[in-house]
Amino acid sequence: MPAAPELRKGDDHWVGCFDAMASPCEVLIESDHRRDAERILSMVASEAWRIERKFSRYLPDNIVHAINHTDGCAIDVDQETARLIQFADELHGLSDGRFDITSGVLGRVWKFDCSDKLPDAAAVESALKLVGWHRVQWNGHRIRLEPGMQIDFGGIGKEYAVDRAAQLVSEEFAASVLVNFGGDLVTTRPRRNLKAWRVGIEEATLPEHTASRLVRLSAGGLSTSGDSKRYLLKDGVRYGHILNPTTGWPIEGAPRSVTVAAGSCVQAGMISTLAMLEGEEAETFLEAQDVRHWISR
Repeated sequence: MPAAPELRKGDDHWVGCFDAMASPCEVLIESDHRRDAERILSMVASEAWRIERKFSRYLPDNIVHAINHTDGCAIDVDQETARLIQFADELHGLSDGRFDITSGVLGRVWKFDCSDKLPDAAAVESALKLVGWHRVQWNGHRIRLEPGMQIDFGGIGKEYAVDRAAQLVSEEFAASVLVNFGGDLVTTRPRRNLKAWRVGIEEATLPEHTASRLVRLSAGGLSTSGDSKRYLLKDGVRYGHILNPTTGWPIEGAPRSVTVAAGSCVQAGMISTLAMLEGEEAETFLEAQDVRHWISR
């Protein structure tokens, strides 16, 4: 069981903390009443844990585990799972195949632990034989993977959880709440007296927890993609953790980090991830999207 969320009083808001999806999670709540803050924090944490239990490929007895262990048989999925798969299918098309939820199996050979230990090229090539969304049969409610293939929602799951938790809160409470799961965040509504939530953006080239920019967020979401904590360094060459599913190797020329502000956390995450997958063309891609963004190389 995860540890119970913790709540403390800030200067003019409540701060709730808990862990989910291998990330520290934070909820900022503008409310005069502790009881409301406690309910909001519990609601957010419960939704984060629900989504993690349902969609983590590292946990047994969930829908992803079932899909990944069908041994080539087709399986029907529920509506929520279908929406995520359909979104992943759309991202696959938008990225010309570079966003691929079957590429998680490459994690068997790539260990981005900041060391200099590159995998053997033959091992990468072997894992690559199990990658390829185009090989998956998907009709909107039923999915079939070839034997040995797997799916992984890691590229979209956290952003989805952020938006879902914020939506649940906004349906029941009028308070302004900022939901932040490991740097992917969204706010439910503007704060009182035209205040904004202040969000620090870490600079990839600076020490951890060092914010180089301060963003004032009154509405919408913010998402960051990058390799500041997950990379390999060999002979002066840095290998970021975002892999090209067509080669099995890290995307060449990708920025150290990309942060995007958009209408929702899912939108921001989609654009920041697609930008990273563009490699050297990330800046050109971002400018074409007409969104606020920050890029670090």
